[in-house]
Amino acid sequence: MAAKPMAGTELAKQYLPLVGGGEASIGGAGRWQLIVSYRGKHCPLCKIYLKGLEELKSQCDELGVELLAVSADPKEKAEPDVAEMGLTFPVAYDHSLEQMRELGLYISNPRNDQETDRPFAEPGVFVINPEGVLQIVDISNAPFVRPDLKHVLRGVKFVIENDYPIRGTAE
Repeated sequence: MAAKPMAGTELAKQYLPLVGGGEASIGGAGRWQLIVSYRGKHCPLCKIYLKGLEELKSQCDELGVELLAVSADPKEKAEPDVAEMGLTFPVAYDHSLEQMRELGLYISNPRNDQETDRPFAEPGVFVINPEGVLQIVDISNAPFVRPDLKHVLRGVKFVIENDYPIRGTAE
C-alpha cells in the first residue's frame, strides 16, 4: 500500500477526463481546491454525499474554492450518473489505480458483478491551498465514514479568512 499523503506537502499533479468534456487537474498552485473521491455509480451513500456537495456549490464559488469529484468509473457510468443527480460541478472519471495510490486512497475490489466491474477508491476529501499544498486530508476505508461537508466548508472559510496554518505537521 502506498504511503498516505501528508498535510503540508505538495501533491503531484493528476489529470483526469471530465464528464461533459475537457480535463481536470488535481493539485497545482493558483487556487483553492476541494477534491472529493467517491466510490462510483454503484454507491448510494456517494450519491447522497455528492448531492450535499451540490448544495454547497454556491458557497464554494463565493469562497473561490474549486470543486471536483473523482471516481474510477468509466465515462459510460459517470455521465448518466452525473446527469441523474443533476450535478453542476466538475466530475472526473477513469481515476486510475496508480492515481488513487498517489492520493493514499484505500482501494476495494468489487464484492460481485452487480456492485461494479473494477477496483474503486473508498472515500477521500482533500483541500489543496493556492500553493498546491495539502491543507486538509481525510481518507476513509469505508463508505460510512465521511466528513460533514458543511463543517469542511466552514473550516476552509476559517482557514482562508484567518490564514490558519496547516495542522498535523509536527513529527
